[in-house]
Amino acid sequence: MLEVMERVSAVAILDAQGVVKGWSEGARRLTGRTAEEVVGRPARDLLAEEPPPEALAALTGTAVLCHRDGSPVPLTLRAHAVLGEDGAAGDFMVTGEPPGPAEPTLGGQAFQQASMSMSVFDTEQRYLRLNDVACQVMGVPEDVLIGRHFPETVEEARHSRGFHWHLRQVAETGRPIRYESFTGAPALNREHAWSIEMWPVRDASGDVVGTALAAFDSSDQYWARERLALLNQAAAAIGTTLDVVRTAEELIGIVVPRFADFASVDLFDWVLDAEEPPALTGTDIALRRVAHGSGTEGTPEAAVHLGEVDLYPPFSPPARAILEGRVIQSQAGEPAFMRWIAERNARGPAGRRHRVGAHSMMAVPLRARGTTLGVAVAVRIRQSDDYGPDDVVFAEELASRAAVCIDNARRFARERTTALALQHNLLPRGLSGQAAVEVAHRYRPSGSQAGIGGDWFDVIPLSGSRVALVVGDVVGHGIPSSATMGRLCTAVRTLADVDLPPDELLTHLDDLVTHLAGDDTEVAELGATCLYSVYDPVTRRLSLAAAGHPPPAVVLPDGTAQVVGMNAGPPLGVGGLPFEAMEVELPEGALVALYTDGLIEDRDRDIDHATAELCRALTAPAESLDALCDGVLKAVLPEDPSDDVALLLARTRALGADRIATWDVAPDPEHVATTRQAATEQLTAWGLDEAAFVTELVVSELVTNAIRYGAPPIQLRLIRDRTLICEVSDGSSTSPHLRRAHAYDEGGRGLLLVAQLTRRWGSRQTDSGKTIWAEQPLPPV
Repeated sequence: MLEVMERVSAVAILDAQGVVKGWSEGARRLTGRTAEEVVGRPARDLLAEEPPPEALAALTGTAVLCHRDGSPVPLTLRAHAVLGEDGAAGDFMVTGEPPGPAEPTLGGQAFQQASMSMSVFDTEQRYLRLNDVACQVMGVPEDVLIGRHFPETVEEARHSRGFHWHLRQVAETGRPIRYESFTGAPALNREHAWSIEMWPVRDASGDVVGTALAAFDSSDQYWARERLALLNQAAAAIGTTLDVVRTAEELIGIVVPRFADFASVDLFDWVLDAEEPPALTGTDIALRRVAHGSGTEGTPEAAVHLGEVDLYPPFSPPARAILEGRVIQSQAGEPAFMRWIAERNARGPAGRRHRVGAHSMMAVPLRARGTTLGVAVAVRIRQSDDYGPDDVVFAEELASRAAVCIDNARRFARERTTALALQHNLLPRGLSGQAAVEVAHRYRPSGSQAGIGGDWFDVIPLSGSRVALVVGDVVGHGIPSSATMGRLCTAVRTLADVDLPPDELLTHLDDLVTHLAGDDTEVAELGATCLYSVYDPVTRRLSLAAAGHPPPAVVLPDGTAQVVGMNAGPPLGVGGLPFEAMEVELPEGALVALYTDGLIEDRDRDIDHATAELCRALTAPAESLDALCDGVLKAVLPEDPSDDVALLLARTRALGADRIATWDVAPDPEHVATTRQAATEQLTAWGLDEAAFVTELVVSELVTNAIRYGAPPIQLRLIRDRTLICEVSDGSSTSPHLRRAHAYDEGGRGLLLVAQLTRRWGSRQTDSGKTIWAEQPLPPV
């Protein structure tokens, strides 16, 4: 740098009359005269001889100055006009150096030919020297800048003020500075990233006489870091939900405006419908716009509205990207690009003026797991750089990540749809066929990312006008949970048909789950709970038992609401632990609410508070049970429940004494006729004479069998409900069964006859023996 100071060694400021106004340290060293001696004197007083007239006219030439010791000092002088605020020339800056071209040293050549921008300033931030790259950056030759103050050569901007401030800091403090800046330059058409180092230049005495700098264009590294930062941001921002459209919107949020001025995401309809992909053809490709965005509010550049389907011809970049499975890049001036812009303008003429200036675009296929889901398009309009090879690599990586997230959302939607359909088919659709209770139900799947759960319920008509109310929950979510739920639901129906008491039914169900868990690890990992209850409208008693399930809530006709105090029992599949049954007597019109834990349990809710809310909601007035179901869910559930919810409401009915007739039967075959006659008379009293013939046969067969094969006490009961029910109880626990009688057998045809004449028949075990029952339809009124 000393060589630089020696070559450009003198600077003086003259006014329009030729009076010296400024005098540099380099001028003092060349002439031996200090600034105090020179400033204010005419410049002619410093000359040893008059300069040639042509040099004065050209403001450049060779002149001989007089040294303080009287010796001549020949110098090559150049004068530069300094413009005032009004733009007119005022003062002149004169630089001087020894005449004749100095032979550049190796160091000087290295400075001039350096691949980075290098410059030298004096302590007043005036240019002393620039290398070739610095001149290219500034867009002017070196002699235009020499001697000029830095702020005069650049635009008034924040980055210019920052650069000037750093120059002053180095000159004032004498300490080097290194920093990075993202700015433009007079001769560059876009902003660049610069790594800048400034350091002080000192003379032999150690005084700071100037500032040197080197600026390295680190734009490639800067943009590489920016792309990496965008990818890291995308990893956290894309795929936050398992929603296809939301994922596409998150992709747009990453791309615009840092990578593109306009971007869009179009997907095949089968992606949104959670279906399997069809085969691609070479015809027009139909895609649905799911997301787009731009730096302009309202995205006026879009030719397709959100939700609309657009047909892309095979020549278009989006169609080519899908058909060829690669990024299609196009720039302004290329026929394909101009054709695409013209097609977009024809498709959306209202946005034509907003597309003016579009000069580069990329169409990137969205591929995941070997399947093309759609295409993303990025367009640059205001950003001056065209897309390059590095941008293509970045777009491929970003699109790959986004496509996997979109495919995950699609697969989740498909699994959720499948699980919901499976659960919908397994859950009871109609709950008719019984008159013991009035029922209403709701099933609400959660909207969480975990998927559909295994909540279920059922209402099962039983013999003797009784009804089973069941609710259960398979732990977990998704298709495995729904499939396990279907197994348990079927098993409960099968066991209920055997008419087992609640605790025995749960014991058998527990054995089944344990057996399934041994064969299927998914069942073992899931686990399940269940509440099984049986309501008898004759006795108005509710028998129930639970396997790790929340107890039901009961609302009495007087408005009193409470949770039934019962032992929850172990969950299904634990094995080896007993289940405890209990009975509750309910008045007619009582409301029983069975539910799954999703109604009252949540990580952000207190279970006792939620249970109290449930009881309050059950006592709220409602026009119907269906309306009450909706009111309960609205009052108890949070806005976004994290688990599925099943709710079953049952309002009890009772069969009065006028609809039931009971007779004790002596264990003597002679009393069969008397019992049959009593049953016939009761039918006449009920106005059911048309059913007398079949009923006489059923009573005769069942009572005879009880006397012959059973044990006392024997009892006959007729129940008039939606059907006519005949029940015969005895003290034996041996269940009857149908058998085929041979041609010459005298007996064995009784139960076969009963099965042929009635709608259905069966037996159930009781505490004192068994009950054989048969139902027949009532004659139309």
